[in-house]
Amino acid sequence: MAYAFEQGPIRPPSEARSLLIRVTRNCPWNKCEFCNIYKGKTFSRRSVEEVKEDIRAARAIYDEILALSWKMGLGGRVDDSVIQIIWTNPRRYGESHRSIAAWMYFGAKSAFLQDANSLILEAEELAEILRFLKATFPTIERITSYARSSTLRRKTVEELKLLAEAGLNRIHVGMESGYDPLLRYMKKGVTAEGHIEAGRKVVEAGISLSEYMLLGLGGRRWWKEHAIESARVINAINPHFIRMRTLTVRPGMPLNEKILSGEFELQSEEEIVREERLFIENLDGITSYLVSDHILNLLEEVEGKLPEDKDKMLKVIDEYLELPERDKLIYNLGRRAHAYRSVKDLEDLSLKRKVEAALERFIAEHGSDLTSAFNQLRNEFI
Repeated sequence: MAYAFEQGPIRPPSEARSLLIRVTRNCPWNKCEFCNIYKGKTFSRRSVEEVKEDIRAARAIYDEILALSWKMGLGGRVDDSVIQIIWTNPRRYGESHRSIAAWMYFGAKSAFLQDANSLILEAEELAEILRFLKATFPTIERITSYARSSTLRRKTVEELKLLAEAGLNRIHVGMESGYDPLLRYMKKGVTAEGHIEAGRKVVEAGISLSEYMLLGLGGRRWWKEHAIESARVINAINPHFIRMRTLTVRPGMPLNEKILSGEFELQSEEEIVREERLFIENLDGITSYLVSDHILNLLEEVEGKLPEDKDKMLKVIDEYLELPERDKLIYNLGRRAHAYRSVKDLEDLSLKRKVEAALERFIAEHGSDLTSAFNQLRNEFI
């Protein structure tokens, strides 16, 4: 019998090793100007029984792969040889098998509830799903989900505690900004105070909270307000994690039309880094852990625990800002081409010469409009 279960389009990078269980389809808001993931798609809630059927299917696949491992003499272990068989036999093993095999390869310890706002389900329904998922897969140690602040505001702390007791360990919230005029402009559907109220409830309920700040969202018009007010909101919440993301805009996003008309002006790579510095500089009185765990971020190594690592993170940013202009361009291209992961990679002179040669071709192709050219490079990695 062929088993399969439904999976949505995205998950946070930190959930790359998680089992994906689709609880809702698409996004109930779906109006944000900077997002095109769910545009043209209808939101729907999946029933508890429908989700349970997917979990059962996932377990059946898990057992099938486990049996394969035993047959191969691996004692239930999923290693490269098991992965090789599943990946090279697409007629027998489909996407669901590949997903479960990869999950087992990394220990089968975490799960992520999709899509954009699983907390929109009634607390009792979601708790039932959580308990069933943990009972079906006893190896799971962590379960996480996206949620909108507007939805979390409507939950009571008691409801969130119920979800924590049922197994929900972490909630990812796309704060994006703490500046009200920008939140309205981007049609985020929540205010700064709404973000604060929602975030505090999650923290009070004992659930780990990741708040996302979207670098570049204010453009050249609102970059200072965006940085300062976002830090104010984060300070008021004191989330467990602050996750940095960098704005990129593609066709199909409503914001793209505002860029083409000249209404919204994108920042350069250096301007975004200066915004990042202002944001971190204004973080105060909190114990959050800041991470830059996304390919779109120029300075991946900006990471640390607040307050003790604040100066270290600012130093990383200053090392970039103090580079000669030519070296900044070399690093920008090297980072966008995956040649660099740190400013210190510029010390590899052999690699630097190769990137510099590529930069000459890049400049010859794009001329003086390098801001648009680098923004286009970021687009390729969504």
